[in-house]
Amino acid sequence: MSSALDRYGVVGHPVSHSLSPFIHGMFARETAQAMSYQPYDVMPADFAAHVREFFRHGGRGLNVTLPHKIAAVHVADELTGRAAQAAAVNTLALEDGHILGDNTDGAGLVRDLCENAGVVITDRRVLIVGAGGATRGILAPLLNLRPAALVIANRTPERAAALAAAFADLGSPKGVGFADLEQLPYDLIINATSASLSGDIPPIPQSAIGAQTVCYDLAYGRSASAFVQWATRAGCARAMQGLGMLVEQAAESFRLWRGVRPATTQVLAALAARA
Repeated sequence: MSSALDRYGVVGHPVSHSLSPFIHGMFARETAQAMSYQPYDVMPADFAAHVREFFRHGGRGLNVTLPHKIAAVHVADELTGRAAQAAAVNTLALEDGHILGDNTDGAGLVRDLCENAGVVITDRRVLIVGAGGATRGILAPLLNLRPAALVIANRTPERAAALAAAFADLGSPKGVGFADLEQLPYDLIINATSASLSGDIPPIPQSAIGAQTVCYDLAYGRSASAFVQWATRAGCARAMQGLGMLVEQAAESFRLWRGVRPATTQVLAALAARA
């Protein structure tokens, strides 16, 4: 592409499967932005050097995907509040000669749930399955919506409890093992594990799902359908994958870089047509 275009990209390993170039390409055309966006497959050992070289040679912004989100925290010169809370970075931007690290995952999830899907979180019961980095990235935006209860369930209860304690200043999250979940249905269940990618289902009790329950898997794609299929069979109201979250977090990154937030409707429709 022309060197006159502002340079952006996504860095991960592997990264060939990434939908980000397609998404940001549509965003750029929609908002008439003169920019290029390329994938960069970078090994963990080379990540920090690659990022610094990218920005040193005129790069303007990067999306960061697995396995680099933690490493990106240490490459950034400065973190936004939500990146510091998440202890992970999925967006890097060059601002005044410094590398800013942000995390748009939680904002993308909340926007997809609340605006695209019409899910109400305030005063509702929320269950998050898994206590890893994905959960840490979405906790603050969810707690800011003041759910009636937010429970983190994990195979290792101590890890769930520690994560809940780290966010106690934003509400009253609770971390438990699966066996200690209340025998009551939740309004929203979010699968933040990678189990569905291997066809596995976390040991969520049947009592957690009621006729009003919305189930949401942060993973997406044909190879990640196990949780959605299980939730549908269990009688939930709706079961969704995280493709909308991917698009909405990308729009947040785009806004940080370009100062304009693109509409996402056309991108979501285009991706649905490709599925």
